[in-house]
Amino acid sequence: MLSKGGEKYQIKGCAGQGGFAQVFKAYVNSNPDDVVALKIQKPPFPWEFYMYRQLDMRIPEKERKSFGFAHRLHLYSDYSVLVSDYLAHGTLQDAINSNVVVGGSMEEVLCIYYTIEMLQILETLHDAAIIHGDFKPDNLLIRYSRDDPTENENEIRQRTGPWRDQGLCLVDWGRGIDPSLFPGNTKFMGDCRTSGFRCIQMQENKPWTFQVDMYGLCVIVHLMLHNSYMEIEKKVSPEGTYIYQPKSHYKRYWNVDLWKTLFAKLLNVDPAEDHKKLLQSLRESFQGYMCSDPKLIKAEAIIGETKNILMFSLVHQSRLE
Repeated sequence: MLSKGGEKYQIKGCAGQGGFAQVFKAYVNSNPDDVVALKIQKPPFPWEFYMYRQLDMRIPEKERKSFGFAHRLHLYSDYSVLVSDYLAHGTLQDAINSNVVVGGSMEEVLCIYYTIEMLQILETLHDAAIIHGDFKPDNLLIRYSRDDPTENENEIRQRTGPWRDQGLCLVDWGRGIDPSLFPGNTKFMGDCRTSGFRCIQMQENKPWTFQVDMYGLCVIVHLMLHNSYMEIEKKVSPEGTYIYQPKSHYKRYWNVDLWKTLFAKLLNVDPAEDHKKLLQSLRESFQGYMCSDPKLIKAEAIIGETKNILMFSLVHQSRLE
């Protein structure tokens, strides 16, 4: 039992662990209907709570569920405790791993759905002038609606009804950046040092801003499709400029043009281009493809609600039950 700020938290298990923090599942005042996540960090780290408050102020209410909620921060001289929402369905990394365990890869229709979700998340986040800085599959929690998703094309495109309540939720804002705290047009030179997620600008010691998140999205898509981290190659384009592309090949029964366009656009973003419009355009192209075939819509609803719930229960059974 942990007592903080007039609340008593009954620790039920460890939900995750990093180099400086541990995350625990806990009941508030021993109430199993009031479940939270406690992130205990040494040394104390109030910055993440600041980022959550910026999300509260800047993210539109319609999209707010995609970014996690922090209720309070208990700050001490040698450690901090961040109290946030607890989501019980695991992470996108768990979904990827569950397919590896059974010797397969994620169904393309589910890859498409999660890609749409990630594009929407970055479109919304960057429109609010916030950089996540650590866009990885283990920082994307799975959300499920209590009601079954419909096959209504308009609800899918507009993300209304049950489609609004399920998808992904971006958490872990410890490396988040608020560009509004810096002079206009500030660029960054830091290297995240996270294997597999160093954007092209980091690899080439060039300045970066929002590219770090878009590169992370590409790595996640590659993991979903290929069960492996993305390796890129630098080639000369027909126009004589350099372009970057993944080394991996595409399966012939995939919608190859859709995936090629995604990687080509996001790995070779023109700094002068409005990348938020690019994210929107890519999202709409994926939505258009998915909604063009009722079978894809039906398959997505079934896969998202059954197969992965079963897989996540296996992944988390020993950890949190």
